[in-house]
Amino acid sequence: MTHAQTVEIAPFGGYRVGGDFYELATGQPVDTDGAPSVGVLVNVEFGSRRDGLKIEGLFTHQDTDVDVRVSPLDPPTGVRVTVEHLQVGGIQEFGRGRVRPFLSGLLGITRYAVPGDNEVRFSMGTGGGVKLFATENIGVRLDGRAYVTFVDVDVAGTCGGLGCFLGFDTSAIWQADFTAGVIFAF
Repeated sequence: MTHAQTVEIAPFGGYRVGGDFYELATGQPVDTDGAPSVGVLVNVEFGSRRDGLKIEGLFTHQDTDVDVRVSPLDPPTGVRVTVEHLQVGGIQEFGRGRVRPFLSGLLGITRYAVPGDNEVRFSMGTGGGVKLFATENIGVRLDGRAYVTFVDVDVAGTCGGLGCFLGFDTSAIWQADFTAGVIFAF
């Protein structure tokens, strides 16, 4: 039986879909069918716990080309858009053998960049999948992840005879990716 190692590093590649941020950034509809993504995950077991709960760190990178029109009469111009997530959170594995299903939750930042400009926003991620170990130190990780990035958050409050009330208005970007990677555990 394979036991969990203290540190796991898993470089991965996959495909990401979603991201109406192009519409938010340009104010016009832009068709995006998704694009490849790459990154790395790091899992660290903390303390003497052997219950499958670990700290997880994530970095992802995606480049995609989109056509943007400055005005309705102008021809489309190709723009390279980069999306990067840097997040930290936790992962809960279910099982200690060679096959380990898991769920994860992460918090961090997302960077959106186009030539000459970039924006950083708060983001959250959640995912699930399975780790398949061929040996104690080598395995494969299959993931499905969803990301939400908060582009704009407005908060308004008022107090009166009935108490205080807060209102929130947010614009969020949703993306999902499906990845596969090799796990190196030590």
